[in-house]
Amino acid sequence: MSQEIFNGQVCERIALSANDQVLICHQGAHVVSWIATAKERLFLSSRNHWDGHSAIRGGIPICFPQFNMRGPLVKHGFARNSHWQLGASAQTTDAMEQIFTLKNLDTSQTHWDQQFEAHLTIQLKKGQLQLELSVNNSDTKPLLFTGAMHTYFKVADIDQTKLTGLKDQSEWDSLTDVTSKANEVLFFKSEFDRVYQSIPSPLHLQDGQQHLMIEQSNTWQNTVVWNPGSVKGAQLADMPPDGYQHMLCVEAAQVFNPIEVLPKHTWQGWQRIIVAT
Repeated sequence: MSQEIFNGQVCERIALSANDQVLICHQGAHVVSWIATAKERLFLSSRNHWDGHSAIRGGIPICFPQFNMRGPLVKHGFARNSHWQLGASAQTTDAMEQIFTLKNLDTSQTHWDQQFEAHLTIQLKKGQLQLELSVNNSDTKPLLFTGAMHTYFKVADIDQTKLTGLKDQSEWDSLTDVTSKANEVLFFKSEFDRVYQSIPSPLHLQDGQQHLMIEQSNTWQNTVVWNPGSVKGAQLADMPPDGYQHMLCVEAAQVFNPIEVLPKHTWQGWQRIIVAT
Protein backbone atom coordinates (compact mmCIF):
# COMPACT_ATOMS: atom_id res chain seq x y z
CA MET A 1 0.00 0.00 0.00
CA SER A 2 1.32 3.43 -0.88
CA GLN A 3 0.18 7.05 -0.92
CA GLU A 4 0.35 9.15 -4.07
CA ILE A 5 -0.98 12.34 -5.62
CA PHE A 6 -3.47 11.78 -8.44
CA ASN A 7 -4.71 14.89 -10.28
CA GLY A 8 -3.76 16.92 -7.22
CA GLN A 9 -5.68 14.66 -4.83
CA VAL A 10 -4.20 12.57 -2.02
CA CYS A 11 -4.89 8.90 -2.78
CA GLU A 12 -3.97 5.44 -1.55
CA ARG A 13 -2.94 2.66 -3.92
CA ILE A 14 -3.53 -0.97 -3.01
CA ALA A 15 -1.71 -3.37 -5.30
CA LEU A 16 -1.57 -7.14 -5.33
CA SER A 17 0.43 -6.85 -8.57
CA ALA A 18 0.65 -4.59 -11.61
CA ASN A 19 -2.38 -6.49 -12.94
CA ASP A 20 -4.61 -6.14 -9.86
CA GLN A 21 -4.74 -2.82 -8.03
CA VAL A 22 -7.08 -0.09 -6.86
CA LEU A 23 -6.64 3.66 -6.30
CA ILE A 24 -8.73 5.48 -3.66
CA CYS A 25 -8.89 9.25 -3.12
CA HIS A 26 -9.28 10.62 0.41
CA GLN A 27 -12.04 12.88 -0.94
CA GLY A 28 -15.13 10.74 -0.62
CA ALA A 29 -13.08 7.57 -0.01
CA HIS A 30 -13.62 7.50 -3.75
CA VAL A 31 -12.30 4.58 -5.80
CA VAL A 32 -11.10 6.20 -9.03
CA SER A 33 -9.37 3.21 -10.62
CA TRP A 34 -9.66 -0.56 -10.44
CA ILE A 35 -7.33 -2.58 -12.60
CA ALA A 36 -8.27 -6.26 -12.62
CA THR A 37 -6.44 -8.89 -14.68
CA ALA A 38 -4.46 -6.05 -16.31
CA LYS A 39 -7.54 -4.09 -17.49
CA GLU A 40 -9.14 -0.91 -16.16
CA ARG A 41 -12.70 -1.74 -15.17
CA LEU A 42 -14.02 1.67 -14.05
CA PHE A 43 -14.94 4.71 -16.11
CA LEU A 44 -13.44 8.03 -15.02
CA SER A 45 -14.37 11.25 -16.81
CA SER A 46 -11.58 13.25 -18.43
CA ARG A 47 -13.41 16.46 -17.51
CA ASN A 48 -13.37 16.27 -13.72
CA HIS A 49 -12.49 19.49 -11.89
CA TRP A 50 -10.18 17.90 -9.28
CA ASP A 51 -10.56 20.90 -6.98
CA GLY A 52 -10.99 18.90 -3.79
CA HIS A 53 -14.66 19.70 -3.24
CA SER A 54 -16.55 19.11 -6.50
CA ALA A 55 -17.99 15.63 -6.95
CA ILE A 56 -15.79 13.26 -8.96
CA ARG A 57 -17.51 11.92 -12.08
CA GLY A 58 -16.74 8.22 -12.45
CA GLY A 59 -15.17 5.51 -10.34
CA ILE A 60 -17.27 4.56 -7.31
CA PRO A 61 -18.87 7.54 -5.55
CA ILE A 62 -20.32 6.83 -2.10
CA CYS A 63 -23.70 8.57 -1.97
CA PHE A 64 -24.63 9.17 1.69
CA PRO A 65 -26.83 10.08 3.52
CA GLN A 66 -29.13 11.00 0.64
CA PHE A 67 -29.81 9.50 -2.79
CA ASN A 68 -29.97 12.08 -5.59
CA MET A 69 -32.23 15.03 -4.67
CA ARG A 70 -34.56 13.00 -2.45
CA GLY A 71 -34.17 15.22 0.60
CA PRO A 72 -32.87 18.58 1.84
CA LEU A 73 -29.14 17.89 1.42
CA VAL A 74 -26.85 18.43 -1.55
CA LYS A 75 -27.33 16.01 -4.44
CA HIS A 76 -26.29 12.49 -3.41
CA GLY A 77 -25.34 13.71 0.08
CA PHE A 78 -22.15 15.17 1.48
CA ALA A 79 -20.03 12.03 1.89
CA ARG A 80 -18.66 12.05 -1.66
CA ASN A 81 -17.39 15.62 -1.23
CA SER A 82 -15.98 15.14 2.29
CA HIS A 83 -12.46 14.23 3.36
CA TRP A 84 -12.41 10.74 4.85
CA GLN A 85 -9.79 9.72 7.39
CA LEU A 86 -7.40 6.90 6.56
CA GLY A 87 -8.00 3.96 8.88
CA ALA A 88 -6.58 0.50 9.40
CA SER A 89 -5.22 -1.70 6.63
CA ALA A 90 -4.78 -5.45 6.46
CA GLN A 91 -3.25 -8.06 4.21
CA THR A 92 -3.62 -11.83 3.85
CA THR A 93 -2.16 -14.27 1.37
CA ASP A 94 -4.85 -13.50 -1.22
CA ALA A 95 -6.34 -10.12 -0.28
CA MET A 96 -5.58 -6.56 0.78
CA GLU A 97 -7.98 -4.12 2.39
CA GLN A 98 -8.08 -0.51 3.50
CA ILE A 99 -10.60 1.23 5.75
CA PHE A 100 -11.65 4.89 5.49
CA THR A 101 -13.69 6.67 8.17
CA LEU A 102 -16.07 9.63 8.13
CA LYS A 103 -17.54 11.10 11.31
CA ASN A 104 -20.09 13.85 11.72
CA LEU A 105 -17.34 16.10 13.12
CA ASP A 106 -15.37 15.65 9.87
CA THR A 107 -18.13 17.03 7.70
CA SER A 108 -18.76 20.66 6.85
CA GLN A 109 -22.48 20.17 6.32
CA THR A 110 -24.87 21.96 8.63
CA HIS A 111 -28.21 20.54 7.50
CA TRP A 112 -28.03 17.05 8.99
CA ASP A 113 -28.26 17.10 12.76
CA GLN A 114 -27.07 13.57 13.35
CA GLN A 115 -24.21 11.95 15.25
CA PHE A 116 -22.71 9.11 13.20
CA GLU A 117 -19.58 7.29 12.17
CA ALA A 118 -19.24 5.68 8.74
CA HIS A 119 -16.56 3.22 7.64
CA LEU A 120 -15.81 2.14 4.10
CA THR A 121 -13.79 -1.06 3.75
CA ILE A 122 -12.23 -1.62 0.32
CA GLN A 123 -11.07 -5.19 -0.23
CA LEU A 124 -9.02 -6.22 -3.25
CA LYS A 125 -8.52 -9.78 -4.44
CA LYS A 126 -7.29 -11.09 -7.76
CA GLY A 127 -10.06 -10.27 -10.23
CA GLN A 128 -12.38 -9.05 -7.46
CA LEU A 129 -13.25 -5.81 -5.67
CA GLN A 130 -15.61 -5.40 -2.72
CA LEU A 131 -16.74 -2.22 -1.01
CA GLU A 132 -18.54 -2.46 2.33
CA LEU A 133 -20.12 0.58 3.97
CA SER A 134 -20.94 0.46 7.67
CA VAL A 135 -22.92 3.23 9.36
CA ASN A 136 -22.89 3.47 13.14
CA ASN A 137 -25.52 5.58 14.87
CA SER A 138 -23.73 7.19 17.80
CA ASP A 139 -26.70 9.46 18.52
CA THR A 140 -29.61 9.03 20.92
CA LYS A 141 -32.21 9.18 18.12
CA PRO A 142 -32.76 6.96 15.06
CA LEU A 143 -30.60 7.62 11.99
CA LEU A 144 -32.40 7.61 8.64
CA PHE A 145 -30.59 7.63 5.31
CA THR A 146 -30.73 6.72 1.64
CA GLY A 147 -27.75 6.36 -0.64
CA ALA A 148 -25.79 4.24 -3.08
CA MET A 149 -22.52 2.83 -4.25
CA HIS A 150 -22.74 4.65 -7.58
CA THR A 151 -20.36 2.44 -9.57
CA TYR A 152 -19.36 3.62 -13.07
CA PHE A 153 -18.30 0.61 -15.14
CA LYS A 154 -16.09 1.15 -18.16
CA VAL A 155 -17.54 -0.48 -21.28
CA ALA A 156 -16.12 -0.73 -24.78
CA ASP A 157 -19.33 0.44 -26.49
CA ILE A 158 -22.66 1.07 -24.76
CA ASP A 159 -24.49 -0.03 -27.94
CA GLN A 160 -22.94 -3.49 -27.57
CA THR A 161 -23.44 -3.71 -23.81
CA LYS A 162 -26.04 -5.82 -22.04
CA LEU A 163 -26.99 -6.50 -18.42
CA THR A 164 -28.75 -9.66 -17.31
CA GLY A 165 -30.01 -11.02 -14.00
CA LEU A 166 -32.93 -8.72 -13.14
CA LYS A 167 -35.68 -10.55 -15.04
CA ASP A 168 -39.17 -9.98 -13.55
CA GLN A 169 -37.88 -7.69 -10.79
CA SER A 170 -39.91 -4.55 -10.15
CA GLU A 171 -38.60 -1.81 -12.44
CA TRP A 172 -39.33 1.92 -12.09
CA ASP A 173 -38.40 4.03 -15.10
CA SER A 174 -37.62 7.52 -13.79
CA LEU A 175 -37.87 9.00 -17.30
CA THR A 176 -41.49 7.91 -17.81
CA ASP A 177 -42.56 7.33 -14.18
CA VAL A 178 -43.80 3.88 -15.21
CA THR A 179 -43.40 0.78 -13.03
CA SER A 180 -43.26 -2.63 -14.69
CA LYS A 181 -41.31 -5.90 -14.65
CA ALA A 182 -37.73 -6.05 -15.89
CA ASN A 183 -36.85 -7.81 -19.12
CA GLU A 184 -34.47 -10.75 -19.15
CA VAL A 185 -31.81 -8.69 -20.95
CA LEU A 186 -31.32 -4.93 -20.62
CA PHE A 187 -29.92 -3.01 -23.59
CA PHE A 188 -28.91 0.65 -23.71
CA LYS A 189 -29.79 2.39 -26.97
CA SER A 190 -30.76 5.76 -25.44
CA GLU A 191 -30.92 7.48 -22.04
CA PHE A 192 -31.59 4.88 -19.36
CA ASP A 193 -32.43 5.59 -15.70
CA ARG A 194 -34.25 2.83 -13.83
CA VAL A 195 -34.55 1.57 -10.27
CA TYR A 196 -35.00 -2.15 -9.59
CA GLN A 197 -35.88 -4.26 -6.61
CA SER A 198 -32.55 -5.84 -5.77
CA ILE A 199 -31.93 -9.56 -6.19
CA PRO A 200 -29.57 -11.88 -4.25
CA SER A 201 -28.10 -13.58 -7.32
CA PRO A 202 -25.34 -11.93 -9.40
CA LEU A 203 -25.97 -9.59 -12.31
CA HIS A 204 -23.91 -10.12 -15.46
CA LEU A 205 -22.47 -7.17 -17.38
CA GLN A 206 -21.09 -7.95 -20.84
CA ASP A 207 -19.83 -5.63 -23.58
CA GLY A 208 -18.25 -8.09 -26.02
CA GLN A 209 -14.81 -7.64 -24.46
CA GLN A 210 -15.41 -8.37 -20.80
CA HIS A 211 -17.82 -10.18 -18.49
CA LEU A 212 -18.31 -8.90 -14.95
CA MET A 213 -20.47 -10.35 -12.20
CA ILE A 214 -22.01 -7.77 -9.84
CA GLU A 215 -23.37 -8.73 -6.43
CA GLN A 216 -24.79 -6.73 -3.54
CA SER A 217 -25.94 -7.37 0.01
CA ASN A 218 -29.67 -7.65 0.69
CA THR A 219 -29.36 -4.65 3.01
CA TRP A 220 -29.47 -2.52 -0.14
CA GLN A 221 -33.07 -2.85 -1.33
CA ASN A 222 -32.52 -1.42 -4.81
CA THR A 223 -30.29 -1.65 -7.85
CA VAL A 224 -30.02 1.45 -10.04
CA VAL A 225 -28.96 1.22 -13.69
CA TRP A 226 -28.07 4.48 -15.45
CA ASN A 227 -26.62 5.80 -18.68
CA PRO A 228 -27.24 9.44 -19.65
CA GLY A 229 -27.41 8.83 -23.40
CA SER A 230 -26.13 11.30 -25.98
CA VAL A 231 -28.48 14.22 -25.24
CA LYS A 232 -28.25 14.20 -21.43
CA GLY A 233 -24.56 13.31 -21.63
CA ALA A 234 -23.87 16.44 -23.68
CA GLN A 235 -25.50 18.53 -20.94
CA LEU A 236 -23.14 17.26 -18.24
CA ALA A 237 -20.28 19.74 -17.98
CA ASP A 238 -17.95 17.20 -16.38
CA MET A 239 -18.56 14.50 -19.01
CA PRO A 240 -16.87 14.44 -22.46
CA PRO A 241 -19.28 14.32 -25.42
CA ASP A 242 -18.61 10.64 -26.08
CA GLY A 243 -18.37 9.68 -22.40
CA TYR A 244 -21.81 8.07 -22.32
CA GLN A 245 -20.64 5.55 -24.94
CA HIS A 246 -18.06 4.11 -22.57
CA MET A 247 -19.84 3.87 -19.21
CA LEU A 248 -22.72 2.21 -17.44
CA CYS A 249 -23.66 2.73 -13.81
CA VAL A 250 -24.89 -0.31 -11.89
CA GLU A 251 -25.48 0.80 -8.31
CA ALA A 252 -26.20 -0.92 -5.02
CA ALA A 253 -28.71 1.56 -3.65
CA GLN A 254 -31.43 2.58 -1.24
CA VAL A 255 -33.74 4.92 -3.13
CA PHE A 256 -37.33 4.91 -1.89
CA ASN A 257 -37.46 3.74 1.72
CA PRO A 258 -34.85 5.19 4.10
CA ILE A 259 -32.76 2.77 6.09
CA GLU A 260 -33.31 3.21 9.83
CA VAL A 261 -30.40 2.64 12.19
CA LEU A 262 -31.39 2.61 15.85
CA PRO A 263 -29.23 4.42 18.45
CA LYS A 264 -25.96 2.60 19.18
CA HIS A 265 -26.59 0.18 16.29
CA THR A 266 -24.72 -0.34 13.02
CA TRP A 267 -25.91 -1.01 9.46
CA GLN A 268 -23.73 -2.66 6.81
CA GLY A 269 -24.09 -2.97 3.05
CA TRP A 270 -21.74 -4.05 0.29
CA GLN A 271 -21.20 -4.37 -3.43
CA ARG A 272 -18.88 -6.99 -4.93
CA ILE A 273 -17.54 -7.08 -8.50
CA ILE A 274 -15.92 -10.19 -9.97
CA VAL A 275 -14.21 -10.66 -13.31
CA ALA A 276 -15.85 -13.73 -14.82
CA THR A 277 -13.60 -16.30 -16.43
